[in-house]
Amino acid sequence: MSSERTLVLGTRNRKKCEELQPLLAPLGFRLLTLADLPQSIEVEETGSTFAENAALKASEQARHLGMWVLGEDSGLEVDALGGQPGVHSARFAGQQGDDEANNRLLLEKLADVPLEKRTARYVCHISLADPSGQIRIDVEEYCRGRIRFERAGSAGFGYDPLFEVVEYHKTFGELGLEVKSVLSHRSRAVRRFLPELKKLVDSGAFDTPA
Repeated sequence: MSSERTLVLGTRNRKKCEELQPLLAPLGFRLLTLADLPQSIEVEETGSTFAENAALKASEQARHLGMWVLGEDSGLEVDALGGQPGVHSARFAGQQGDDEANNRLLLEKLADVPLEKRTARYVCHISLADPSGQIRIDVEEYCRGRIRFERAGSAGFGYDPLFEVVEYHKTFGELGLEVKSVLSHRSRAVRRFLPELKKLVDSGAFDTPA
């Protein structure tokens, strides 16, 4: 049984890697992003749900790399906007990953919406594909909150400065990584994912050459 195994996170977002690495380390996993692998490909996110996109990112990349790939798709669903931005969260304002523009557009769309109707949830779906591209694990989790009228805090990324965890009266931007690693949709999904991953490890799946 090897002391360290490698999982590829199907994104170039190193901040997601920073969130996930401490959660996976106890099982002996080292997490890489696509930025660490020049031979990785761009997978088109054509799915209409987080689950479909996560599976695409995992299976297509895994087949190409011949490695275990964790596909993760996450985003924000705002009730007053009928679930928008949803799977388009990262490119809500048009350009992929422009957090400032996305937050500005969200505030504009919610300008006349009162606090009690600004409820929202972060969604995270995780799919794990083996080197042949077969999906071996699928989990989804949520974190509920509401959208502030203005940004607060500089921690995190995406919509974190606007997303308030009501029980804490603070946004993810204010709470920081340590608290977010307990409360977030991503950490909750990973906590569901870990027992399933341990089962795969115990079955010897990771000890079989690709």
